[in-house]
Amino acid sequence: MRVLGISAFYHDAAAALIEDGRIVAAAQEERFSRRRHDASFPHQAIDYCLREGGCSLAEVDRVAFYDKPFLKFERLLETYLALAPRGFGSFKQALPVWLKEKLFQKSLITKELARHRPDIDWKEKLLFAEHHQSHAASAFFPSPFDEAAVLTMDGVGEWATTSLAIGKGATLQTIKELHFPHSLGLLYSAFTYYTGFKVNSGEYKVMGLAPYGRPQFAATILEHLIDLKDDGSFRLNLDYFDYCTGLRMTNERFDALFGGPPRAPEALLTQREMDLAASVQAVTEEVVLRLCRSIRQETGLPNLCLAGGVALNCVANGKVWRERIFERLWVQPAAGDAGGALGAALAAHHLFLNQPRTVGPGDGMRGSYLGPAFGTEEIEAALKALGAHYTVLEEPALLAATVDALVKERAVGWFQGRMEFGPRALGARSILGDPRSPRMQSTLNLKVKYRESFRPFAPAVLAEEVGRWFELEAESPYMLLVADVHPDRRLPTRPEDEALFGIDRLKVPRSQIPAVTHVDGSARIQTVHQGTNPRFYGLLHGFFEATGCPVLVNTSFNVRGEPIVATPADAFRCFMGTEIETLVLGNCLLQKEDQPAHLRSHYAAELSPD
Repeated sequence: MRVLGISAFYHDAAAALIEDGRIVAAAQEERFSRRRHDASFPHQAIDYCLREGGCSLAEVDRVAFYDKPFLKFERLLETYLALAPRGFGSFKQALPVWLKEKLFQKSLITKELARHRPDIDWKEKLLFAEHHQSHAASAFFPSPFDEAAVLTMDGVGEWATTSLAIGKGATLQTIKELHFPHSLGLLYSAFTYYTGFKVNSGEYKVMGLAPYGRPQFAATILEHLIDLKDDGSFRLNLDYFDYCTGLRMTNERFDALFGGPPRAPEALLTQREMDLAASVQAVTEEVVLRLCRSIRQETGLPNLCLAGGVALNCVANGKVWRERIFERLWVQPAAGDAGGALGAALAAHHLFLNQPRTVGPGDGMRGSYLGPAFGTEEIEAALKALGAHYTVLEEPALLAATVDALVKERAVGWFQGRMEFGPRALGARSILGDPRSPRMQSTLNLKVKYRESFRPFAPAVLAEEVGRWFELEAESPYMLLVADVHPDRRLPTRPEDEALFGIDRLKVPRSQIPAVTHVDGSARIQTVHQGTNPRFYGLLHGFFEATGCPVLVNTSFNVRGEPIVATPADAFRCFMGTEIETLVLGNCLLQKEDQPAHLRSHYAAELSPD
């Protein structure tokens, strides 16, 4: 039984293929189209999934879409009618698009599928899951749990913004929902907009900015913007927001409450933005903690699964884990809308087609390495076509040369095996560095990634060593938990250092691994396991033997405004367009100084800000 899942038409379009409940392949369209957050129908991602599955579209039993367009239109229409005549301008803009495209998405999807195989009656094969059902299915069915509570939090699906489901075996039942316009995701996005970042992509910047600030506006948020109950349920005060009827997230009343208009994109960050980020992060964490406490008390279940865009808030996830509200926690690594494609396929398989489920050992994501891989012959052919100079090495020599480059504080592009599914690079399409270097964080941000200096980097650590370097006695294979650096690895700070505010705090080394230690002493941790990524594990082990440090800086192989690289050609272009000094493509080793000068470029300058 094969099911193809699809998400599209909003943001982060993706496709996923499952066979008899086993995840075969999953990928976002942006990786192939090279358009960040590409929302178009995922033709290239579908083609990849079918190639990986060794089948044609005709051999797929069902196609599942990740939400229900009619319910979304119902929400749009009811919202405008309830608030009329406010928002008539935006309603007038939105209605023709809905009537032309979105309302009749079943016809649009069948037409797009017919481009692949016009001889099939796609209306008979097409299924629709609800948005939060897709999210919940993506979290529970691949999890290592036979039974769990499933909490989904995002901006909005059709109506639901926060939902609780109970998963047991091959069943998944939604038991509670909070509905639009009351949304934790939209509250966070409002502050993303207000602090000058892009909604639906800049939320992680707000999370990264938060430790530089003080949550001095948290009380204001709780008093004026959100009515938060003890059980984590809440209502937003819509007097301060414009997302229901306007084309902005916030309005003039919001501006007055926080002392001025929104920050202009790319304008200088001030302490005000840092404090706003710290404040909305603190409120978000409190909402999530209250929800989790009440869910544990109500259900009595020891396991929790998380999905939806808010589940990518790894700081909040870390606090849930540290409080030990649940015995075990599992977060879908592609928690946003891209993961909805996988969830729709799994929901169709288990809930619509009543197929059984096999649990364990481990989870069903297989490290989230679900994208395309390239063999040595393919990589060499691509490099020769590009005019690159490279050396082919056997694995032991390759790992030794890479360790040597890292010890010399070179930035290393690392392209190995199957591409990751989800927003995090997990050692397949990564840029690596020496975490002990006090210069590495600023070097990677300013000279390689071309992004804001405050942005943090994550540590990849040997799984068996994590407890010796961080205050985390758990696995975190998907880089979705934040924990503090272990006290034995921290460095003392002077009183004058503690008195610093904002970006000035970056100048203070806080641990033996300053390149991955955030200004509050925390880190977003990836535990690396030999069973899921043996070559990356081997590299870390080699670095550990050479330095006594089992940690590497791990950031995504891309520059600001660009999707993570997908092909050897993408990787080489990024290598030559940045100050990455060493590139490891499969078994091919490339050094920047060996490359023809005419191949160098500054293509990052042509990319749009993220």
